[in-house]
Amino acid sequence: MATQSDESEAAAGLSGRALWDEVHISPVEIAMPGGVGLTLRAYRKSADLTPTEITVDEDDPFEARERAAAAARADEEEEVIVDEEFNALLAEGDDEDGKKSEVSDEEPDPEDFKDDDEVKADEEEVPVFLSHRGRLLSFKTAESLVSFIRSGAPHDMAQLDTWATVTERVKSSDVDPLPEDRYELDLVVENLRGGHDTWDLPLLIAAGEVARDLGHALRLKPVILALAPGSPLDDLDEALRRAETGGMSGYLGRRRLKKIGAQQASLGWRSVIGKISAAVDWRD
Repeated sequence: MATQSDESEAAAGLSGRALWDEVHISPVEIAMPGGVGLTLRAYRKSADLTPTEITVDEDDPFEARERAAAAARADEEEEVIVDEEFNALLAEGDDEDGKKSEVSDEEPDPEDFKDDDEVKADEEEVPVFLSHRGRLLSFKTAESLVSFIRSGAPHDMAQLDTWATVTERVKSSDVDPLPEDRYELDLVVENLRGGHDTWDLPLLIAAGEVARDLGHALRLKPVILALAPGSPLDDLDEALRRAETGGMSGYLGRRRLKKIGAQQASLGWRSVIGKISAAVDWRD
């Protein structure tokens, strides 16, 4: 027999972890030099998202990617040679059965002309945060976060197909990030300065994950470039991950870490965290 509290909970709908699992959004806690804040993060296919609006930089990586794709499409169109004489002969000719050949008047589907890279980009899941115009909205308390969610104020997550469910059902008691969704960017630089023997692998690996997400979601070009494949901080991240696996791979990872300068790593991360911190809009 259901208790009164059970009936009240059912009437209220989804809550807690069940709510976040249903809407595919997660509460996130990020500690930065300026304080500890709560926000939200989700992952969606890039084709389903409109990137956050920012003042466009000439070297903005997203604009550059779009320009490159447009240029590639233009090059493909230039390579299509229309031979009027051939088309005329084709229209007049008969096929093997003696029937007149026909040329379809159907408009081509633009999707048919996408190359593999464009298709992969559309299908790739990318991060989106509770942000607005390139700034992360970070809240000191769960109550202030929920109050903002219910306010109807503009932000990037409003475009998500499950957002209406969040606004209708979220309560401050639901905002309890999982351990893997809690990040301590404020400890990264100090930990790196301590030297190789004191490096906290899980701390640094998690920092790399959230920093990459924030860089792409907020369109922070310096952060994207600093953590891009082949960069010194990306090499550090790869070595950290190998070292954490244990066994022979872990041994090789630890040897590789020894070759990475602690000062260089701490300076690189200091710059990254500084750029992220500057893009935070603290809300009480």
